[in-house]
Amino acid sequence: MRKAVNPKGAAAPSAPYSPAIVANGFIYVSGQGPLDPATGNYTPSTIQAETKQVFENIKSILEAAGSSLEKVVKVNVFLRDIGDFKAMNEVYATYFAAPFPARTTIQAGALPRNFAVEIECVAMQ
Repeated sequence: MRKAVNPKGAAAPSAPYSPAIVANGFIYVSGQGPLDPATGNYTPSTIQAETKQVFENIKSILEAAGSSLEKVVKVNVFLRDIGDFKAMNEVYATYFAAPFPARTTIQAGALPRNFAVEIECVAMQ
């Protein structure tokens, strides 16, 4: 069985996808960008500010699904510019503790709305 997660107060998806799906004891969080959850707007900023907003968005989705960042097992990070890796990683490190989730980080050719960062993850329920 699978169930969609649509947190109240979150920005609505701009395409046909769910913010997250719960299935078989895991929560699969779709790629999240640095959207303001109240307005759904994107305001370009520093990579640090955008990374923080993405994690706050992911955090609210996980909480709506009955989970948390502490239960994340896998993260995929997509950067517009791999040169932002160090600055993104500094913010990333404030959201996780050891043992850290498995992670892949790549430079994407382009991201929606020209985001500097997009992040998806898988967490345990």
